[in-house]
Amino acid sequence: MKTNTTFIIADNQDITRMGLHGYISMIFDECPVIDVTDKKSLIQALMGCDKSIVIMIDYTLFDLNGVEELLIIEKRFPNARWILFSNDLSDDFIRRLSSEKNISMILKENSGEEIRSALLCAVKGERFLCHQITNLLIVGSNSSEVQPKLTATEIEILKLIARGKSVKEIATERTSSIHTIITHKKNIFRKLGINNVYEATKYALRAGLIEMVEYYI
Repeated sequence: MKTNTTFIIADNQDITRMGLHGYISMIFDECPVIDVTDKKSLIQALMGCDKSIVIMIDYTLFDLNGVEELLIIEKRFPNARWILFSNDLSDDFIRRLSSEKNISMILKENSGEEIRSALLCAVKGERFLCHQITNLLIVGSNSSEVQPKLTATEIEILKLIARGKSVKEIATERTSSIHTIITHKKNIFRKLGINNVYEATKYALRAGLIEMVEYYI
């Protein structure tokens, strides 16, 4: 199949990049494919393209500072179509992006048929959601149960917890009492249905509140 589209593969795993190269070459004839491994090289590649672009990106492994930064880049390059390609997208993240017409979402565990469909839809300017994500959105829209939401303060404290800060350190950083931070921490754990710092960190990573590099630091 002929296409004038340039593909950008934004993924830090060699095996994933090789697999995506294989899918692209099977479907499209001699189209340009650019590999990038960080945000800087992604922006440079986008700036160097003046035609149709499809970016396949593993959001959870890339050095983006949260979903808002992803959306800023997406709005900056309106001629680009995005395929988020991961196995670690949180429910909140998926629902946050469900209304973005230029962003498709698939999982690394999806069949080859769905991966090919996502590529073909992106080249045609259409959005594609894999069946697991579609089912999640349908179930969520039909559910009468209100999902617990964190306040802005609770989100900021969750970020600090996930970065390894102690209650005392958080209280000092936020000029709050230790008792206040303990209360926020209890409320966060209750709302999220979690029991310890490890689970809080895992949630923050999945939701895109912190990046993997911050966790290791």
